[in-house]
Amino acid sequence: MLEKRNTSKRPKQPVDPLALLKPLNVFNLCLLSEPEEGGHSTLYCLITMLTSTNLLSRIIKKKRHKKPKTKTRNKRQETKEDPIEQDELEEDTGGFNLKTSAPSNTYGVQPLGNLYFNRGSINSRNTGLGNLQILTDELVLDILGFLDGTQLGVLATVSKSFYVFTNHEPLWRNLVLDKLNGEFLFNGSWKSTYIAGIYPLFDVSGCSSLKVRDFYSDYLFQSWLCASLEMKPEWLERDNIVRKKGISVEEFVMNFEELNKPVLLERCIDNWAALQKWDKDYLVSVCGDVKFAAGPVEMRLQEYFRYSDQVREERPLYLFDPKFAEKVPVLGSEYEVPLYFREDLFSVLGNERPDYRWVIIGPAGSGSSFHIDPNSTSAWNAVIKGSKKWILFPPDVVPPGVYPSPDGAEVACPVSIMEWFMNFYGATRNLKRRPIECICKAGEVIFVPNGWWHLVINLEESIAITQNYVSRRNLLNVLDFLKRPNAGELVSGTRDRVNLHDKFENAIESTFPGTIDQLVQKAEEKKAQEKKLSFWDSVTDSHAGAFKFSF
Repeated sequence: MLEKRNTSKRPKQPVDPLALLKPLNVFNLCLLSEPEEGGHSTLYCLITMLTSTNLLSRIIKKKRHKKPKTKTRNKRQETKEDPIEQDELEEDTGGFNLKTSAPSNTYGVQPLGNLYFNRGSINSRNTGLGNLQILTDELVLDILGFLDGTQLGVLATVSKSFYVFTNHEPLWRNLVLDKLNGEFLFNGSWKSTYIAGIYPLFDVSGCSSLKVRDFYSDYLFQSWLCASLEMKPEWLERDNIVRKKGISVEEFVMNFEELNKPVLLERCIDNWAALQKWDKDYLVSVCGDVKFAAGPVEMRLQEYFRYSDQVREERPLYLFDPKFAEKVPVLGSEYEVPLYFREDLFSVLGNERPDYRWVIIGPAGSGSSFHIDPNSTSAWNAVIKGSKKWILFPPDVVPPGVYPSPDGAEVACPVSIMEWFMNFYGATRNLKRRPIECICKAGEVIFVPNGWWHLVINLEESIAITQNYVSRRNLLNVLDFLKRPNAGELVSGTRDRVNLHDKFENAIESTFPGTIDQLVQKAEEKKAQEKKLSFWDSVTDSHAGAFKFSF
């Protein structure tokens, strides 16, 4: 099952970035920030960077095409800055429990609500930005995202506020992935990793961060909080999926695949060699220097495991490779498709079939936000090591906090899975149709029917295999999906998106003559049967519960 099919966005604050940026030019940018005592003006370095790259026009263009976000957050604006403190600040986690391995809030960022309980406090976030404080935190970070590492380092010396913003870890993560690709050794933080990769002679082992007093930002604080929280017990206790062990293929087809209903299957992969062999040491030894897809880069397993052992971030890199069996054939030989899913009609396309199987490896907290699997396929997901929390909604129920575009090409939802749990999981208790939930453990397989929304989060370091497939039960759905007018945007896993429908339909007719016509006829008969009224339906008023006399 392809677990990444969404565009996660942090909810945006209610400020129009285009309206803010259009009137700005280099001259009036010089007037936007007052210098701090004994230091440069806030934008002294930033102006040089902007003019050297014609950055403002790029930002305006980027904002014009940006999709709307799902929520809004308010920011309180202040005008005075307090000094940096080295002392540890008490973290307010809003009643949540932090992971035992969670680092302290590195730069002392606090949630904005704390400002209202500290009378006399001034939000140092605003004073260090000068008149740029009107920009949202997200827009400030978007601007900084155009700078390189040296420019961020210089800008960090301009003010305490810019010190916090320029040390935001996702900025350095993007630099590492862009500049170093997969050739890096994670060094505890993305900033340290970048410095070690670009300036290998520079020793960062003795460097420590500064705490900034009275810096309030919901946006920055939540990013740290989502990376540091433990899953609440109430988020894990609901387990309402049907579990089956040792059922026949016919029973699976009749009670689950035909009904498009999820099920968790136990003891159906006990014969897999992967269950006994696939730990980190074995995979590293077998795969050697072979690189696997992890987010936007490819990494060797040894380097990826070094990263996953250390990382504590909101959205960890997720190793998700569709060509693992071709890259390392022995991996493909150490598992087999469970007998329930062996009818896979996409196989008639041979090498032209869309991507369909993946090895999935990730640390605790990694996973996939809500999405529907590609090309209207069904899927199965087998856990080899670790455990996964699943939440599934039927096709006609959009999960709370999730906003698909009208054409289905994009999905807007919270940035991270933990953010969704914090802000939206509670709403599922009040739904008339509650989601199906479960924890899938090592040796178990979950069936995900086509069209179902689902979210997955690893509760511990996990290794899994997943496959998407087409059987006779969902063949017509897949064909309808592939011939949609915007198939070029919707279809995934293949280069020839536009012609995939015709290729697939012709291959099915050639390999299984008459199958499509038989399925169409069967579907029409079923639809007619559902519309046909019984005797009692014809003589009773279903709304009033009384007889109708309309002879």
